[in-house]
Amino acid sequence: MKDLKHLIYFEKLLEEAHNELVREAKSKGRKCLATVCENTPEPLCNLEGAFSVRLRAPRTGSLDVSTYYMTSFLCEYTRALLERAMEGGFNFADGLVTPDGCSMINRCIENMELNKAINNPDFFYEYMEIPMKADDNGLALYKLQCQNHILNPMKEKWGIDISDAAIRKSVEQHNKICKVIRELGDFRKEEYPRITGYEFHIICMASYACPQDLILDKLIETLEEVKTREPDDTKHRARVVLVGSEIDDIDMVKLVEDSGAYVCADRFCYGSLPGRDPIVLNDEEDALTQVCRIYMERGQCPRYMNQQKMIDRRQYVADLVKEYNADGVIYEQMKFCDPWAYERMVGSHVIRDDFGYPVLTVDRPYAIGSSGQMRTRIQAFVESIEIKQIQGGAK
Repeated sequence: MKDLKHLIYFEKLLEEAHNELVREAKSKGRKCLATVCENTPEPLCNLEGAFSVRLRAPRTGSLDVSTYYMTSFLCEYTRALLERAMEGGFNFADGLVTPDGCSMINRCIENMELNKAINNPDFFYEYMEIPMKADDNGLALYKLQCQNHILNPMKEKWGIDISDAAIRKSVEQHNKICKVIRELGDFRKEEYPRITGYEFHIICMASYACPQDLILDKLIETLEEVKTREPDDTKHRARVVLVGSEIDDIDMVKLVEDSGAYVCADRFCYGSLPGRDPIVLNDEEDALTQVCRIYMERGQCPRYMNQQKMIDRRQYVADLVKEYNADGVIYEQMKFCDPWAYERMVGSHVIRDDFGYPVLTVDRPYAIGSSGQMRTRIQAFVESIEIKQIQGGAK
């Protein structure tokens, strides 16, 4: 296929957290609220005068310093963030909101704070508690935490308007991004897709790592370009849904696709499903309650432990297999990620035994590079799918 006009631009934005668009927003006096988890509602962080950035540590090298503080038994994402913070890579941020999605991310941010890793005199840290059950009590907790640890600090420290009208305006802007990303993602359902899983991953990640209003024009232009793009006439050997923990490494999806599998759906923390579902508000209830309810009810994070949520997570993956015409599922988990270790184990058995879909489960480092072992495992999985199809077996 013809190269996308802005792909190199999007890739360049992902080379560092303090990218071109972040610098542009900061030069205009806007405040940067950094986040580290999908359970932090983006529209609340993107109120007028502020913008959010999901922290990453691209091109991670040695983790010696962060390992000294956190041990080698904690996931590499948290260690990479601490290492990058201590290198000065996040000094552009004006605040950081951390939900307790897992204990490891809390240890990471606590070490940043104790070591004064972020050199910004007005910088502040906020720690949110998020619910473990998606029910009325959980919603009340979620709303209170978002009010106390996102909205109130933004108003008190930066003078940001946190009114209901301001939240609704932010949701409207958020939905513009979601609409474009989901339209681009829908092209992956085609028999001969006009966008690769890698390209989509880059575009989607850029929407988390940059001020949304500053990237919207190029996203819209890319969507119009893809609408008229001629797809390759070669059918992919296998189509897979990629499910699991945090993936902000551009090489992971590329490695999967270079190994013969087309990533047709992305159910991971930096993905579009459900992270780029539009947020539909009504006029009868306040916007904050609705945003918190939507994030809680649609969330696929293993932190939610009530029985129905656990059942729904596996059903959600099975539904994606059908909707995106996938041949199998790859469950991935970053090494030492405890929440996804359990979900990967149970979810893979349920998808294979109860729904009858081929499943590969893998654990991986934060920065996978060109891992020969991972490539071999994915190639073997693709071959097993092909053999089953030749033999007339079910997907």
